[in-house]
Amino acid sequence: MRRSFQRYQGLALLLVLSLLMALSAQSEPAPLQTVPSVDVPRYMGTWHEIAKYPNWFQKKCVSSTQATYTLQADGRVQVLNRCKTDKGEWSEALGAARQIGGPNSPRLKVRFAPEWLSFIPMVWGDYWIIDLDPNYQWVVVSEPDRDYLWILSRTPQMPAATYQELLGRLHDRGFDLQRIEPSRP
Repeated sequence: MRRSFQRYQGLALLLVLSLLMALSAQSEPAPLQTVPSVDVPRYMGTWHEIAKYPNWFQKKCVSSTQATYTLQADGRVQVLNRCKTDKGEWSEALGAARQIGGPNSPRLKVRFAPEWLSFIPMVWGDYWIIDLDPNYQWVVVSEPDRDYLWILSRTPQMPAATYQELLGRLHDRGFDLQRIEPSRP
């Protein structure tokens, strides 16, 4: 009788472990997908931050966060990020981006470290365009691990219906909506 009880204990433990493994496999989101392609010249210009996952390098930003992309002669992209601080002053960071893949690739690498450090892979961060309005009026940017997220618009404000639709799509793609912080224009 004792052997039967031990066997049932072992089977119960095996069942619980199997269930836990199945649940953990289900909770991991699928690998992050990008949009199929990006027309880089059309992407250039100023984008206003609508919302983001909070991050350490934007802690001083309290409003008017924007990114301006300018295509350079060598094919790279100059990136100028700026925002207003709590003192009402502009804070700026100048960086560079390069496409990974072909000329329409939605995957870029961005760096804000000095150019002389650009040979070090760690100074480059992933910048993946994961959702893009067909008219290039809004974009959602992240990276493979979903640690960073930005919702950007050509205008300082986005229609509420568009924002809610994007949140629904982000949820479906495994993003934690509780982490999203709306930005102040």
